[in-house]
Amino acid sequence: MAVDLLLGLQWGDEGKGKIVDVFTKKYDIIARFQGGPNAGHTLEFDGHKHVLHTIPSGIFHENTINLVGNGVVIDPVIFKKELDNLAPFKTDYKSSLLISRKAHLILPTHRLLDAASEASKGKAKIGSTLKGIGPTYMDKTGRNGLRVGDLELDGWMDKYRMLADKHETMINFYNVDVQYDLAELEREFFEAIEVLKSLQFIDSENYLQKAQQEGKTILAEGAQGSLLDIDFGTYPFVTSSTTTAAGACTGLGVAPNQIGDAFGIFKAYTTRVGSGPFPTELFDEDGETMGRVGNEFGATTGRARRCGWLDLVALKYAVQVNGITQLIMMKGDVLSGFKTLKVCTAYKYKGEEIKHLPYNIEAENVTPVYTEFKGWKEDLTKMTEASQLPKELNEYIEFLEKELNTPISVVSVGPDRKQTINR
Repeated sequence: MAVDLLLGLQWGDEGKGKIVDVFTKKYDIIARFQGGPNAGHTLEFDGHKHVLHTIPSGIFHENTINLVGNGVVIDPVIFKKELDNLAPFKTDYKSSLLISRKAHLILPTHRLLDAASEASKGKAKIGSTLKGIGPTYMDKTGRNGLRVGDLELDGWMDKYRMLADKHETMINFYNVDVQYDLAELEREFFEAIEVLKSLQFIDSENYLQKAQQEGKTILAEGAQGSLLDIDFGTYPFVTSSTTTAAGACTGLGVAPNQIGDAFGIFKAYTTRVGSGPFPTELFDEDGETMGRVGNEFGATTGRARRCGWLDLVALKYAVQVNGITQLIMMKGDVLSGFKTLKVCTAYKYKGEEIKHLPYNIEAENVTPVYTEFKGWKEDLTKMTEASQLPKELNEYIEFLEKELNTPISVVSVGPDRKQTINR
């Protein structure tokens, strides 16, 4: 049985958590394959709003296994808080949540190192979430990391101490004022480690291979967006892992020829959190309206998101890099009331008009070229059928489908799982 993928196609915050939750009823296993608590997946149903950072977004469905794969980095403290937040909803996570032994652990000193590194950059900072993600992946590639499976072995505390001591030396090297009480941080960390050890650790690649052989349906859940990919994103303003389709193979142990559908999620406009280039960013009333109506604040950091028109050049690039087979458009309801909509269909790049994503999209090199569309006034949030969508929205969708050469099979018209229309 092939493994399907669900990927964000912009700079994150596309609504992956909601759609995974909506899709879960069709899958036996939901598997996270990269990132860590820098992700914030928001789910709304039955009058409750849930924000997940590491736990897969299928956790609220009975009879669904949720797997944290080897490509994920886990902060035990944040993970424990997520589990605590599940308690009022009687979620049987002890039987439905599995952790790969090969997943790496975020130490308290990883977070301190992250803060010191970012502070040392001054105005050149990259907009890190300060969750210790980058330093943890650095230790992973540097072959120094502490993994979940190490917790089952004798001597893991010695390995921890050696790594933490190394981090403190590195923090001092940055020569910035980072105040901390490591003893207190470690007390919280070791308590959380005991909670983590009460869960099921597995050899996840073997587990998934057997599940495929048994005909189980599997959905691989991405975290950050494709434009934050360490290789194909807007480097250096990116995350530290592979957020594209290739990351599902390395982050779960799934062979490339075992990938089925690749669902790509995008907003009807564009947002970005933190630093980095953003060609279609708006600094006017339209941008303010998008942010206010769309409630554009980061689920992890709380930072206000930058807003702008849909960038079709960047979106087409993400579709091609990921091999997207179906598209899912989010937050079309936020654009209700705009008299005119704009879509960036090309860039003016160093005096030439281009339709591909160039090496550098900083403002001094790129000017967006827009196509305009008539907006719609209708409130989409109460609509339940594709036939109810306004003509102008359908024209907008059909234009995007033609340009991207990929069908838009789902349109989200609100944050609740019920506010989802299949086309």
